[in-house]
Amino acid sequence: MDKASMIISAEEISRLMEALAAQVLTRHGECEDLAIIGIQRRGADLAERLKAILDERLGRRIPLGKLDINLYRDDWSDLTVQPLINCTEIPFEITRHKIILVDDVLFTGRTVRAALEAILDYGRPKRVELMCLVDRGHRELPIQPDYIGMKIETELTDHVNVLVRERDDEDKVCVTRTAQNAC
Repeated sequence: MDKASMIISAEEISRLMEALAAQVLTRHGECEDLAIIGIQRRGADLAERLKAILDERLGRRIPLGKLDINLYRDDWSDLTVQPLINCTEIPFEITRHKIILVDDVLFTGRTVRAALEAILDYGRPKRVELMCLVDRGHRELPIQPDYIGMKIETELTDHVNVLVRERDDEDKVCVTRTAQNAC
């Protein structure tokens, strides 16, 4: 039997995004050569929110891109499954910028590995920093975030779902715990 529970509310997501933006400003000051890239889909939505907060606080626009990593994934081994391809939009020159790469959930690190590979196809940034709303652990690769909204303890079989109002009509983070069959 599966049991889902909300672990982060809409209000908490808003506060976490404000806190993450404050961390970026503390680290980067005026953010002169900073750009943001969100990993499609919900990472791109969170990246837009981060950009809006930074734009307001800085009084100017930070460049924003959206990155689809599906063709860079290393887990498409079943040829009967067709990946859902989203668009990549990077309307700025990568080589001139420090990039904040935004994703919703950091788990094994494989999505981030794919994103880094994809970014390098567009140029060589000055630096790439990783921001995630939720870090749930269980890394398979040596990838760690520079900015974390919340770190949670999960079982390997749990599912962490980030819902955003842009796609899901509500903001919240839920964990679904899958009961293991005992023999």
